[in-house]
Amino acid sequence: MVSREHNRAALHEKLQVLRSLTNSHALRKSSIILDASKYIKELKQKIQRLNQEIESAHSIVHDNPLPSVSMVCSHLVTVETLKKGFLINVFSEKSCPGLLVAVLEAIESLGLSVVEAKASCTNAFLLELFGREGESVDAQVVKAAVLHAVESFHGSSEAA
Repeated sequence: MVSREHNRAALHEKLQVLRSLTNSHALRKSSIILDASKYIKELKQKIQRLNQEIESAHSIVHDNPLPSVSMVCSHLVTVETLKKGFLINVFSEKSCPGLLVAVLEAIESLGLSVVEAKASCTNAFLLELFGREGESVDAQVVKAAVLHAVESFHGSSEAA
């Protein structure tokens, strides 16, 4: 009897952890598991899309016969339009101190406010950022501004 209660409590705790990890608002076990399944599918699709974009960026870099900054350090910027803002992903093979600041300044110059950001600068530079727009801004404009900031930053750090 005690073992059954212990197992039930452990399962409830694990479901609550799963619920919080997947940002689910469901209360029933089956709904929490269904939300988690949807969340995993979305993550898989996102990984596939980012891998394809990285492959295409690498092929562009390696097919380019002229030496340039992008051959020395390839970078990738993706922008997804959301209901009330943008999801911005930045990848650069080279991590440089100050790159995060350059990207954030570019985003701020467009009138976007940063709601949430995750960054890693260990070996490469990775940034996932959710920005909310103050006024209507086109996704291509956001992408161009962020890409310009990354390329300008790498260009100025290469020259130094």
